[in-house]
Parts: sequence; structure tokens; C-alpha cells
Amino acid sequence: FIPLVIIAFLAVITWQTSHSLSPSKPIETEEGVETMEIDVVALDWKWLFIYPDLGIASVNEVAFPVDTPVHFNITSGTVMNSFMIPRLGSQLYAMAGMDNELNLIAEEEGVYPGRSTNYSGAGFSEMIFKAHVTSQDEFEAWVEKVRQAPESLSFEQGYEELAAPTIGHPIEYYSNVSPELYENIVQSFKSGKVIQPGRNDRNDEEHAAAEAPPAEGQAKPTNAAVAE
Repeated sequence: FIPLVIIAFLAVITWQTSHSLSPSKPIETEEGVETMEIDVVALDWKWLFIYPDLGIASVNEVAFPVDTPVHFNITSGTVMNSFMIPRLGSQLYAMAGMDNELNLIAEEEGVYPGRSTNYSGAGFSEMIFKAHVTSQDEFEAWVEKVRQAPESLSFEQGYEELAAPTIGHPIEYYSNVSPELYENIVQSFKSGKVIQPGRNDRNDEEHAAAEAPPAEGQAKPTNAAVAE
């Protein structure tokens, strides 16, 4: 009987502590402090940060005020990646067609390096970004700087070009972003309207090679042979 009591006691502690540390659990703050929403999209090989409430976006740079809880919605427009700002907390996977949630808060101003922690191809080592934690005034100045950018972004216009594989992609700003962009990216993997420049082209080439009639005297290649 005593071993069962011990096991039950440990199970309760494990369940409570595991859920208390869940990255999706909202962060409690002082009354009047609103949580900031930021949508994160992993691309080849860069990070897209969308501010749905502000209608702006940035690439390889994210900013938010100190002592402000941030709710990240995280997905991928390509293969699986992993989003992490090591000095601020949890690592969370970014997966195509899925929406993961991460809540973080920074208690000190500064520049926090972030990166992908899941190998995703040739440009993986350059898939890094900077998180700028600033005062409220400095954040508002950063927002105004982004709003001066001439570029706009939507799933229909601009996204395909941005999603094309690049290594060491520079910081970019978008002053006007479609409010449906993040959801469009997530749903594209469920509806068959996926935009993956470079990867789509390779898949098309492999499919064409598999479907092409074999030359005289040769056997038709198998899927495994084509993949090689």
C-alpha cells in the first residue's frame, strides 16, 4: 500500500509542476499590462515576425518592450525548425500546418540572440535573429521605423519571393501586412496550396523524373533512386 501512496504522490507533483512550466501557459502580470501578440514563421533560412495588431512585420529581427508578456504563435513555412531565445526561456518546435504557442517575458532591456535549434538544411547555421527588448518609447520608435519601409506583404503578393531559400538573409521590414498572412501560411499545408520555392521546384523535378518513360533498354527509376 505504501509504495502506491508514494507513486500517487509523485504523480501529482509531476503533473502540477509540468503544467506550471508549460510554454503555452499565459504569464500573469500587473493589471493594465496587455500581452503582445507576435506571429513567428520559420522559412529557409530566416525568421518572419508578424505583428498582427500593428499590421507590420520584420525578418530576422523582433522587438518588444521590457516587462511586457509576449504571446508567440509559431509555425513553419518549410521543414520543421525550432524557435528559441536561450536567455529568455523555452525552445519550441515550428512545424508546417501547425500552430504552437509560447509565452515569454523579458525583465531586462538588451539584445537577446535567437536561433533555430533544429537542423533544417544548408543554411541552418545562419538561421539566427536578434530580439531587442526596449523601453516602451524605444519600442514605439522601432514600430515607426518599420512603418517607413516601402514594402508590403501578403500571401498572394511578396510571400513567395520571401519564402525562397536564402542564406544570411538581411534584416527586412514590411510596413503593411495582410492580417490573414499567418493563418494563410498555416492553412496552406492543409489545403494543398503550399508555397515552398526551391523545395517545390525540386519536388516537381523528382516527380517528372519518376513519371518520364525510361530510355530504351533501361528500367524505370524507383522513388528511392529519384530521391538520390
